[in-house]
Amino acid sequence: MAEAGPRYGWYGDDFTGATDTLATLAEAGQRALLFLRIPTPEQLASAGPLDAVGIAGATRAMAPDAMAQELGAAGGFFAELDVSLLHYKCCSTFDSAPGIGSLGAAARALRPHFSNPLLPIIGGQPNLGRYCLFGNLFAAAGAGGSVHRIDRHPTMSIHPVTPMGEADLRRHLAAQGLERVALVDYRSHEGDGIGLTLDAALAAEPEAVLFDVARPSDLTAIGTLLRERMSAGPMLAIGASSVAQAFAGFPQAAQTEMPKLARSASGGNLLALVGSLSPVTRAQVELAEGYDRIAIDPARLTSEPAYREELGTEALARLAQRNVMLITNKPAGAPAETGKVAAETSALLRAIMSEARIARLVVAGGDTSTLAIRALDLWGLSYRSPCTPGAPLCRAHSDDSKLDSLDIVLKGGQMGTPDFFNRVAETG
Repeated sequence: MAEAGPRYGWYGDDFTGATDTLATLAEAGQRALLFLRIPTPEQLASAGPLDAVGIAGATRAMAPDAMAQELGAAGGFFAELDVSLLHYKCCSTFDSAPGIGSLGAAARALRPHFSNPLLPIIGGQPNLGRYCLFGNLFAAAGAGGSVHRIDRHPTMSIHPVTPMGEADLRRHLAAQGLERVALVDYRSHEGDGIGLTLDAALAAEPEAVLFDVARPSDLTAIGTLLRERMSAGPMLAIGASSVAQAFAGFPQAAQTEMPKLARSASGGNLLALVGSLSPVTRAQVELAEGYDRIAIDPARLTSEPAYREELGTEALARLAQRNVMLITNKPAGAPAETGKVAAETSALLRAIMSEARIARLVVAGGDTSTLAIRALDLWGLSYRSPCTPGAPLCRAHSDDSKLDSLDIVLKGGQMGTPDFFNRVAETG
C-alpha cells in the first residue's frame, strides 16, 4: 500500500515564524520540511515521505492584491497535496493591517480551497509569552519580560509598518474584512464545555471563530476538539505556531535549558546579519561577545553602490579570522525605506556568501530574514535542534554544494533570551 501523503500543511507569512512551526512539528515527531517556495515535484520527491509540508512566504509585507495572487497559488498547491489542515502561520503578535499583511485577505484567498465550515483562529502561544483572554491579546516584551496588552506593548504598539492599536482581535480582524468573528473564551476549555460553546458560537454562522489561549493546557483542549471537527472536511486555521502545538501535541512543561548546539562539520566562522530594530534584539547585540562588528549605514547602502562592495570586502577579510556581525543602523528616513534597506542587505549577504566559507548563518529580523534567505540559492529548510524558543537551528537544502547542509538560525525581533548571540555561537 502506498504511504499516505502529508496531513498538515503550513504557509508562513514570514520566514522566521515559518521555522518556528517547523521546529514545533519536528519536536512532536512529525517528518516536516519547509520549502522556500512552492516545491517542484523533484524537490518533493527528494524530501522523502513527509507528515507535514510548509512554505515560507512573505505575505506579512504584502498588499492584499499581491497576497491574493500568492496565496491563491499556495492554496491550490496544498489542496492538490490533499492536506487535512492548512495552517496560515501569522506572527504571534498578530501584527497586520488592512493594507499590508491583512489576515482577512489571507482568509479570503485560502478559504475557497478548504471545505470545512469552521475557520479557527488560535489567539495565543504561552511558550512565547503570548496570551489571549476574552479575545484580547497580551504579549511579553522579550523572553521572560513584562506582559503588556498588545496595544500598549512597548514595541508592537509602535511597529513602524503595522502598529497594533487594538488589543481585541475581533475588532482587529474586522478592520481587515473578517467582520463576524465569534469567540470561545478560555473558561470553556476545561471539561466538556468547549464543544458546547463552539456549537453555540457556530449557530450564528460566523466567518471565523477565535479561541482564547491562556495556558498550555488550553491548546490540548482546542486540539482535541478541532481534530474531531476535521471530519467535516479539510480545514483552514489561522494563528501562530500554537496551531501546530494544538494539532500535533506539545509538551506542557516548557524546556528551561536548551542543549548545546552541535558543532558544524563545515568549518569556518559564524556570520550574523542584524536587521531588526527591536529593543530586544538590540539588547542582545550589546551583550554579544566574540564577534567583529560591522555597522551598516542604511543611507549609504541604498545610495552608494561602491559602499556595499566595501562592506563585503571587509566582512570577508574578518570572517577569515573570527565571527562577524553585520548590524544595520536605524534608517533616518520614513518607514517605507525599511523594505529597501532589507533588500540591499540581502544583496550584501548574497555577495558575501558567494565567496565566504562559514559554519553558521544567523539572521535577526522578520523582513530581513525573509529577503536574506530568498536571496540565497536554497530550496528548503529542515529542523536540526532547539536553539531558543521561536528560533530553532535549521539545516539548509540547496542544489549548491557550498550551501547545502549549512546551519541557519532565523530570529524575529522579539525572540530570544538576552544571551542569544552568545548562545548561537556555541559549538558544544
